[in-house]
Amino acid sequence: MASPIHTCKATPADAGIICRIIERSIRIGCARDHRNHPATIAAWTHNKTIEHIQPWLKDPRLYLNIALLQDKPIGVAMASISGRVAFCYVQPEWFRRGAGQALVQDLEGWLIDRGRRQAWLNSTRTSEAFYRHLGYQPRARAFLFAGLEAIPMQKGLTP
Repeated sequence: MASPIHTCKATPADAGIICRIIERSIRIGCARDHRNHPATIAAWTHNKTIEHIQPWLKDPRLYLNIALLQDKPIGVAMASISGRVAFCYVQPEWFRRGAGQALVQDLEGWLIDRGRRQAWLNSTRTSEAFYRHLGYQPRARAFLFAGLEAIPMQKGLTP
């Protein structure tokens, strides 16, 4: 029987591993989106450093969570009090094993607890099917941002 994935609120001590998970997920898992173009990768990752992440972890308007499997960090996600799911990144070797779903469901629970009835995000093409599987639907036309195609999506949240 597989060990369960569990999520918890990330702490300032997690900033380094959060950076590494995000970097690997973008570089390896999102190659379809950035096509290994250095400028696109740089634009995508420039604000995913420890110096950027540490203040996020202290901001009460943001919620960063981490997915753990046997106490090993395998994914990270973040939402804002506005209802925006800012990101969900999973170590590439753990794609399609439930970590991303656990992370997003935890974010949605946090949003519901804060009175939000809708979550929204901008998905990449790589992640679009994942978010559709979780009930997100396109809400506007795709647009280009920092060399990436972004698909605005939303989902109603039920308490």
